[in-house]
Amino acid sequence: MEKNKLRIGLLLGGFDTFAWSHKMIEAIKKSGYAEIDLIVLNAIQEKQPPETILSKLKNNSGQIFATLIRKVLVFLYHQLIERKRNTALPDSRERIDCEVLLRNVPKIEVVTIRKNGSDYFYLEDVKAILSHKLDILVQCGFGLLRGEVLSAAKHGVWSFCYGDYCVNKEAPVGYWESTGSRPETESILRILTENLDNGVVLYRSFSGTKTMSLQDNKSNCYRKALYSITRKMKELYETGEKEFFKNVEYGNRHPAFDPRKHYEAPTVYELTHLTFRKILEKLRIFFDKRFYFNQWILLFDLKNEFASSLCRYQKMIPPKDRFWADPHILYQNNRYYIFIEEYLYRTQKGHISLIVMDEDGVYSEPTIILDKPYHLSYPFVFEHDNECYMIPESRSNKTIELYKCVVFPHQWEFCMNLMENVEAVDTTVYYDDDRWWLFVNMVENKGECAWDELFLWSASELQSSCWEPHPQNPIVSDCKTARPAGKIFSKNGRLYRPSQNCSKSYGYGYNISEITSLNQHSYEEEIVSRVTPDWDKDIIGTHTFNRINNLHIIDALYKRRLF
Repeated sequence: MEKNKLRIGLLLGGFDTFAWSHKMIEAIKKSGYAEIDLIVLNAIQEKQPPETILSKLKNNSGQIFATLIRKVLVFLYHQLIERKRNTALPDSRERIDCEVLLRNVPKIEVVTIRKNGSDYFYLEDVKAILSHKLDILVQCGFGLLRGEVLSAAKHGVWSFCYGDYCVNKEAPVGYWESTGSRPETESILRILTENLDNGVVLYRSFSGTKTMSLQDNKSNCYRKALYSITRKMKELYETGEKEFFKNVEYGNRHPAFDPRKHYEAPTVYELTHLTFRKILEKLRIFFDKRFYFNQWILLFDLKNEFASSLCRYQKMIPPKDRFWADPHILYQNNRYYIFIEEYLYRTQKGHISLIVMDEDGVYSEPTIILDKPYHLSYPFVFEHDNECYMIPESRSNKTIELYKCVVFPHQWEFCMNLMENVEAVDTTVYYDDDRWWLFVNMVENKGECAWDELFLWSASELQSSCWEPHPQNPIVSDCKTARPAGKIFSKNGRLYRPSQNCSKSYGYGYNISEITSLNQHSYEEEIVSRVTPDWDKDIIGTHTFNRINNLHIIDALYKRRLF
């Protein structure tokens, strides 16, 4: 029996909407899981005649100086700080008229009551909305909503908080995170309740803040809104109301506190302070690039027990024309075979190379074992049924490729593409209970960051092109913990997954998370250890950890002098 599509209502401030809202409306209309059955429009208020220049000067004489300072500061910010924006992201300033798109959808025009900073609907308007028997109302306009309208749809009003908007209610979207150089920007999709700060969380994600582009940071927030709302609608449709809200309840099971200060739009003093601090930050970056360069190096330790003291790791520093990163290991014949990404600055392309190390830590120069016309990195190597396999990252070819070693350790033969037409990074597989588990960060839509979301797939056979997506995908949506950072390993009967911390910058640090649930219905993990580059003043990042037998190896971003 075919399911009924979800009945969606849109709360719009007008038909002239942000581009992300227009794209969301398009996605819903084209979907097989939902349909738009009602438009609730904020009624057009009577327009006041425009002020003349003389009347503006007269009515705002006390604010003219402050306004001029603001304009100068904004000009300085855009000329000296704001870099060329990422055109793959939706433009945060773009607006599109969606009246044609919604031509045949019933609409209701309402006038709200503004009380204590919130918008309330008249009871007759709420009754009119209720008559349409909607499943969800999506807020794309209006102010902070309270009152009976919150119960006008079966599953409530879904509203997206951009950046710290739940906290910074009067501040521009993503403003304080970007100008304050905060490492991450939070995005939350909620079902609204009377308590504005404690709605039911449907989706929460953390992205690395675009600290040198306010527009990009805003645009990234809008992109999160677009894809999270449609993704959760699809999940509700496919899993069913009972299972969906059971998962929602489980996700909201813990008490949560918000210790952050409540920010508003910046004052002239705050704007001045933030602007000049950002200019100094830009100057520091400029001079750093003139005298230093950052190079990925390797560090290792050979110990019988778990080598936890990173300051004791020995450095393996490549020549200045390249970097070494993403070390993965196989152990045979009392030797460690270290597979790495070797990236040449001249060609701006990586290949897979091999370093051989003995039990005393004496190692060879790298030799190339796999090179393609496109970039390769993260050589995930593993053994199964006495055979050696490799899955290198081949995002630039839009594939997940599987190779088999035919003459160990230098000759590798292509087996098959596990997936095609995907933008996937750092694929990591794990075999357990007669099933293969494939962990990978994926870019589902143009402009998305490859750091934010971890997807899980499974199959009964390794050499399969039919991998089954996990129902919780993405299983992690957090730039601090999503992207794989090495082989999944066990210790003392517990299973651990290394993950990257890309909050401050790509490859800033890594974590060790214990996997507490892994099956075809649920996935859970808990961070038990965090590593940040604090043990050496010249190391500013680290993003891969692997160990086998006595060898523990990581990579690190090393700050070196150019001259």
